[in-house]
Amino acid sequence: MERLKNKVAIITGGARGIGKATVEKFLDEGATVVCWDIDDKAAVELLKGNKGRPLHFQKVDTVDRQSIADAISELMATHKRIDVLINNAGITRDATLKKMTPEQWQLVLDVNLTGVFNCTQAIAEHMVLAGSGKIVNAASIVGLYGNFGQSNYVATKSGVIGMSKVWARELGRKGICVNAVAPGFIATEMVGTIPEKVIKNLEERTPLGRMGSPEDIANAYLFLASDESNFVNGTVLSVDGGLVI
Repeated sequence: MERLKNKVAIITGGARGIGKATVEKFLDEGATVVCWDIDDKAAVELLKGNKGRPLHFQKVDTVDRQSIADAISELMATHKRIDVLINNAGITRDATLKKMTPEQWQLVLDVNLTGVFNCTQAIAEHMVLAGSGKIVNAASIVGLYGNFGQSNYVATKSGVIGMSKVWARELGRKGICVNAVAPGFIATEMVGTIPEKVIKNLEERTPLGRMGSPEDIANAYLFLASDESNFVNGTVLSVDGGLVI
C-alpha cells in the first residue's frame, strides 16, 4: 500500500531505534522522508541501506531554533511542502530525585520538551498556510503513570501530552491533526541499560508477554500520519501491550 503517497514527512531522531523503523515504514508507504538527527554516523548507515528511495538527511539539533529554521528553509525550497511531522527525538538521563543533577534535569527538558515545541512551532506555520497537516508527538507510558528514577523524563512526556491537546485545539480548525503516541517498553537502545531481571518482570506483567518492537510504534505513527486518521485529533494512543490494564 501507499498510504503516504505524495506526502513529505519529517521524522526527528530518525537515524536509529523507533525513528529508524518509522523512516523505513514511511518510505515503504510512499512518503518522501526527511530524517532530522544529530547522529552523523547513524545517518550515514541509514542512507546506505536506502535503496534509492526518496530519503533525505538534515543534521538538525531540535534544541537550536536556528538549526530548525535553516533546515526548513532548505526543505521548502526543494519540496515546497511539509505534510507530516513526527516529533520522535528524545533522550533519558535517569536518576532518583535525591541524586538527579540540575544538568540531567535540564538536558532532558531541553530535548524532549523544548525540542518538540521548537519543531512544532516552526513547522505548523507552513501547515497552516497549506490548510492541512499531521503532527504526531512521542509521549510515553511513563508520562501517563510515572516511573521510578525518571522525574525529568516523566515531566517531559507528561508535558508533551498536554501540549498535544492544546495544539489539537488550536490547530484543528486550521485543518491540522495533532496526536500523541505513548509507547510502553520498547526493545531499543534506550532500554539497554535496564537490568535483564527488570525486563523479564515487565514482559511477565504485559498481557502480550513481550516488549514492544520499534515497528509497533512505527505502525502507530503511520496510522496517525495517514488519511485514515483524519478525524482523530487530540488523542493519546497507548501502544504498550496492555501493560497498565
